[in-house]
Formats: sequence, C-alpha cells, structure tokens
Amino acid sequence: MAEHTGRGGSGIRVLLVDDHQVVRRGLRTFLEVQEDIEVVGEASDGEEGIARAEELRPDVILMDIKMPGTDGIEALRRLRELANPARVLIVTSFTEQRTVVPALRAGAAGYVYKDIDPEALAGAIRSVHAGHVLLQPEVALALLSQEDQGAPAGRPGSLTDREREVLGLIADGRSNREIARALVLSEKTVKTHVSNILMKLDLSDRTQAALWAVRHGIAE
Repeated sequence: MAEHTGRGGSGIRVLLVDDHQVVRRGLRTFLEVQEDIEVVGEASDGEEGIARAEELRPDVILMDIKMPGTDGIEALRRLRELANPARVLIVTSFTEQRTVVPALRAGAAGYVYKDIDPEALAGAIRSVHAGHVLLQPEVALALLSQEDQGAPAGRPGSLTDREREVLGLIADGRSNREIARALVLSEKTVKTHVSNILMKLDLSDRTQAALWAVRHGIAE
C-alpha cells in the first residue's frame, strides 16, 4: 500500500494494521481530520504490518489482534525483537479479552475497543504516544488475576523510597517527563530509576510495573 504523506510529516505518525478494509478506511477518515495525527500507512495483516512498521517507523501502530496469517500478538513479539520504537495500541473487542492479556505482555502499550468513541480514540493515541500505559479496568483485573498464579519474585521491600514514588507514578500512567517534573528530577535520573525498578522486580516493561504496583498496594 502506498505511503501517505499527509501534512508533510507533522504530528503523531500512525500506522493502521487490520485485515478489514472498512475498519482501516473508517479509522483513516477520522484520524486524518485531527490536526496532530497523521496516518502514514496501512497493512492488512501482521506480516505486512511488521514490514510497514520497519519501513515507515511510525510513532503509534493501531493493530487488530485476530488477523489471518501473522496475528497481532506475533507481530508484537516480532516488533519487540526488531527493537522497533513504535508504541502499539491494540484495537479489539470485549469478547477478545483473553487474547488481549498476552498481547499486553508481548509489549502493547494498551488497548481500545473497536466501538470506541472517535474522540476517545484520538486521546488514546496521544496518551500512548506520550509514554503512558493505557489499561482499562477489565483487562487490568484479568492481568492481575493471572499474575496471582505466577507472581514475580520481586518484593516491595527491595525498592528504595524514591523508586516506590516513581513506581506509583508509572502506575498512574505518567511518562518519564511527567515523573521528572513531579519529583523535581532530571529525565535521565527517572530513566535510571525505571530501569532499576524493572531489574529489581524482574519485570520486562512499564505495563507489568504498573500492575505490580497495584498488586502490592503501591498504587490503586
């Protein structure tokens, strides 16, 4: 599919990955009227989505989970292996909740329902682009339930007071920049704290850190 240059590269660059053309068309139609969002390309399955993500280097990928061939979860894993920096926002339905859980673990920045209000979708794109973890209550509860069956070995007592503060703000959906402002620290220092938190708790990403904080009473 041809690349769409839109407004000359301005705004949040978005790639649409969904096997239904009507869904992609609807998403593009709405997103292209947003001043700060630019649709740079489309893909009809996970394999094509990976190739387009590597080619176009979008900021955010809107990705379906259930697609023929390479599905959204496998695409997420492959993108992580390729160290692609795009933030992936899963577009799913409530009935696919069990599939969303492994998708989040595979590196998704969050999820939205396919019947989401258009303005809320734009807000979700801006949120994940800013570094936030977008977790709605139903999926958070499902993740927490699964974590109870195999909780990480890390303990709250292994964190310093400052790391606990940072972890609480991660769970609140704050980006590194926002955490730095809130705690009057440099972004570099915050990144160091985040890395230490993940290492001490044996977690792989901010999503898991946010859920760990909820499980251990550091955040609600």
